[in-house]
Amino acid sequence: MDALDRKILTELQRDGRLTVTELAARVQLSVSPCHRRLRDLEREGAIRGYRAVVDPAAVGLHFEALVFVTLRWEDADTVSAFEEGVAAVPHVLQAQRLFGDPDYLLRVATTDLAAFQQLYDQRLARLPGVQRLNSTLVMKHVVDDRPLPE
Repeated sequence: MDALDRKILTELQRDGRLTVTELAARVQLSVSPCHRRLRDLEREGAIRGYRAVVDPAAVGLHFEALVFVTLRWEDADTVSAFEEGVAAVPHVLQAQRLFGDPDYLLRVATTDLAAFQQLYDQRLARLPGVQRLNSTLVMKHVVDDRPLPE
C-alpha cells in the first residue's frame, strides 16, 4: 500500500458515497487508475464495505452502556460459545476481547434503562461462561466514528 492508496482510503472514510470520478479528482489521479486501485483495495480487504452511519437516537436507541465481561473459564470451548452467543445479540453494537481482566468489552444500545436492565438480566448474564458483568453508562460521545489516521 502506497501513499496514493492511503489518500484514497482517507477520502472514502470522509465520504463513502464519492463517485470514482470525484474520488479520482480528490486524489489527483485519472479515473481508470483510480478505479483499478479502488478495486484492488476492495479485493485485498483494505476496504471491508460501505455503509450508512445511523444516529442511534433517530431509531429510538437513546441509552448506551459499556459492559465489561469476565468469563469463568477461558478454554477454547467457553470462549467460542460466548463469542457465538454475544454475536447473536442485536443490541450489542461492538464486542472486543481484551488482554487481562475483564475478558471482554461490549458496547450496548437500548431504548432506555428498563430495556437495558432486561437485556442485562435475560440475555447478557445468561451468555455461556459468564462469571461477572460490570457496566457503566455512556454520558456522551466525545470522539465517535473517527476515520483511521493516515
